[in-house]
Amino acid sequence: MTQLIARPVDCSPVARITRSLLGYGVVAGPLYVVVSLAQALTRDGFDLTRHQWSMLSNGSLGWIQVANFTLTGLMLVAMAAGVRRALVTGPGATWAPRLIAAFGLSLLVAAVFKADPALGFPVGTPEGAASISASGMVHFVAAGFGFTCIAVACFVIARRYAAEGRRGWARYSRTTGVVFLAGFACVASGGGSSVANLLFTTAVIMVFAWTTALARDLSAPAVAAPATTSL
Repeated sequence: MTQLIARPVDCSPVARITRSLLGYGVVAGPLYVVVSLAQALTRDGFDLTRHQWSMLSNGSLGWIQVANFTLTGLMLVAMAAGVRRALVTGPGATWAPRLIAAFGLSLLVAAVFKADPALGFPVGTPEGAASISASGMVHFVAAGFGFTCIAVACFVIARRYAAEGRRGWARYSRTTGVVFLAGFACVASGGGSSVANLLFTTAVIMVFAWTTALARDLSAPAVAAPATTSL
């Protein structure tokens, strides 16, 4: 006969700290996406089909996106610490938190070194191509590094989920990694098409949805487990 046996939820101080750190990962994605989209839809001259969200750091309201980068980066670093505590051993226990932390740190760098104004944004910026500044170059390099790290983290976590037999989570993680790399490759290639820009925006939303889902999954306490007893 099979019955469900309740397992006590770990309420120790160590477990509470881990869940608190992972909680920042739950908040980080929605915060970044909502704040970025709100600006993208309301700031004069910004076009989702032409401009990347990082360009929102420019102009008189650029401080909003700078703060968004900063807070999201700090929360992802905190999440990485929670992931390290949650994944004690096994696949991904070492590299997943490091890669997530690197992504968070790249956002902090992006907050300091802004992307260059371009393509008519902010209003008054020339439409034509301009030479890239030192700040813009550092921003681009940091973005490339961070985006690569979070994509690799998707595959590292997928390997762990596969080892645990959680095939749906493994497929979700792999798909997110593939779409994100494809989106970044399209926009980084300099094609500048509306399709490439929208694909990249979709990929960014997907990867932040994944960090939120991962943090929630790792912080969820197990309250019951199947057990078999013989009568």
